[in-house]
Amino acid sequence: MKIQFAPLNVPLQRRLQTAAVLQWLFSFLALAQCCLAAFVLLALSDWWMVALLYAGWLWLDWDTPTTGGRRSQWVRKWTVWEYFRDYFPLTLVKTVDLDPTKNYIFGFHPHGVLVAGGFGNFCTEATGFSRLFPGLRSHLLMLPFWFRVPFFRDYIMCGGLVSSCKSSLSHLVSRPGGGNVAVIAVGGAPEALDARPGALTLQNRLQSIMGIAMPLFHARGVFQYSFGLIPYRKSIHTVVGKPVPVTQISSPTSEEIDGLHRVYLQSLVELFEENKTFYGLEEDQHLTFI
Repeated sequence: MKIQFAPLNVPLQRRLQTAAVLQWLFSFLALAQCCLAAFVLLALSDWWMVALLYAGWLWLDWDTPTTGGRRSQWVRKWTVWEYFRDYFPLTLVKTVDLDPTKNYIFGFHPHGVLVAGGFGNFCTEATGFSRLFPGLRSHLLMLPFWFRVPFFRDYIMCGGLVSSCKSSLSHLVSRPGGGNVAVIAVGGAPEALDARPGALTLQNRLQSIMGIAMPLFHARGVFQYSFGLIPYRKSIHTVVGKPVPVTQISSPTSEEIDGLHRVYLQSLVELFEENKTFYGLEEDQHLTFI
């Protein structure tokens, strides 16, 4: 295989963008393991009292990921996320105004491998979420497993990440006075395993996730473009459509659930068809549900 190396005269701005994505990739693939190892080493060292105090804090703070998390606007506005945005680049597109006195569930499609668009748009302010949707707070749902990892849980909650368990979602959408947006990367691990270039495939059901599936993938490297794990520089456009009104029913029937599901899928198709040609797709490209 012939290796295509990056030119030596790459502008500093682009190098900083690559560095921003590299640190995000490290956070996604290895930071949790490093945090766990650091906690174990701390517990076995002369600083074991610090680990004990943190364990006590962890016990007291255990339910925070399921009760709205602990966002930090300072972390969400880090300059590094602007470089992260510009690498692809990422854009967040609003098609309608959303009433900040209501709570919303955003279905994010497609899940993909690393959910770069979901993270950049809803866990940072790099694409202007708070500016586009004033009065709303975005929360990206993530597997509960990651919120059990010491230190790592506190970091990811700063961006607005919360547990994807049922009680967490219920807490967000039942907030009096509204203002919450729960973002679900629909399809989860099964759809991530199906991600591939040129495919517009989505799962048509939310699935109960019993474990963690890490798909094997490849992309480019830091100093060459032939292999590696850093995503390619491909534009990611996230379009937020009009809301689907939902009437709360304490015990919905299967028919009512299926009916709402059909309405959601139809709205998703319409949003895709209305916007696809603006972002480089052809007229004959359509969504596929499996």
